[in-house]
Amino acid sequence: MQRRTFLTATGMAALAYKAPLFRCMENTSIADSHQLRKPKRLQAGMTVGLIAPASSFTPEKLAAARTNLAALGLNIRESANLHAQNGYFAGTDAQRLADLHWAFESPDIDAVWCIRGGYGCSRLLPMIDFKKIARNPKVFIGYSDVTALHLAIQQHTGLVTFHGPVAASEFPENTLQHFRSVVMDPVANYTVRIPDASALPADEVYQPFLITPGRATGALSGGNLTLLAALVGTPFAPSYKNKLVFMEDVGEQPYRIDRMLTQMLQGSNLSQAAGIALGVFADCRPKGDGPSLSLQETLRDRLGGLGIPVVYGIPFGHVAHQMTFPYGIRAALDADKGELTFLETAVV
Repeated sequence: MQRRTFLTATGMAALAYKAPLFRCMENTSIADSHQLRKPKRLQAGMTVGLIAPASSFTPEKLAAARTNLAALGLNIRESANLHAQNGYFAGTDAQRLADLHWAFESPDIDAVWCIRGGYGCSRLLPMIDFKKIARNPKVFIGYSDVTALHLAIQQHTGLVTFHGPVAASEFPENTLQHFRSVVMDPVANYTVRIPDASALPADEVYQPFLITPGRATGALSGGNLTLLAALVGTPFAPSYKNKLVFMEDVGEQPYRIDRMLTQMLQGSNLSQAAGIALGVFADCRPKGDGPSLSLQETLRDRLGGLGIPVVYGIPFGHVAHQMTFPYGIRAALDADKGELTFLETAVV
């Protein structure tokens, strides 16, 4: 997956396709046996532990992260190995793991925020001390490669974590509104709606569309498609049965999207999900002059025959205008209206 940040908006339209229905052996998630743990809400004056669990970052990204968190009234403590570098990683696996553990177990840190994604989080999963995280429930935020950490933490501890902007992201007003309404000043029955298509770029990847109509409820799970596919067959792959699954990606050609969705349909119980909310697949269009399905055709082909509500264009993903998704809480998807409503608050 090409890790790029696209500072663009999100969007929605209609129709549906037929795809073969795959069934696999049920994957029973450890998370199903855990009571949901909700962290304390984030408030101005709290201290955030800033970590880099995947790729390294530029000085400009660090400056942006410091500015963003300060604007929210938050204090910052940088992890000991934040500036370490090991090839394309932000330090060795041991250094990045130590920073993750430090951020959760330090009593003077109230929340943990990833400065960026990139690549490397999945390498840490077998070594994480999940009991340490369970004993110290805190707000944990990030997206993209951080998907692997979210799913593993949710599965092994039941902690509600947040698929939201990394610390170095752009924070336009609607992104801030979504974040505050979920993490800082929780709003009951908070609803996010797909923007009107006329207000969005004409480019296919930003235009929303309905794949399968209907309504569904379930606990939220998902994240970046590349990571979801990469976890198939590992001990950290979640169960999607009766879940509302959200997915997005960036910079992938349609044939690669096809391959990852096919892997998930054949290797996981994605077909048993309650519904699927697709974000904006930024820059996921055919490259070159060869024959190709479009992004929309690919998504319809793979997901249109599952018999569950599926809609494209919910505002999240590798775009500036994104909402924050809490893992594990119950939500309701209305695919016809392009709405997703959180049925419970994610913090206490």
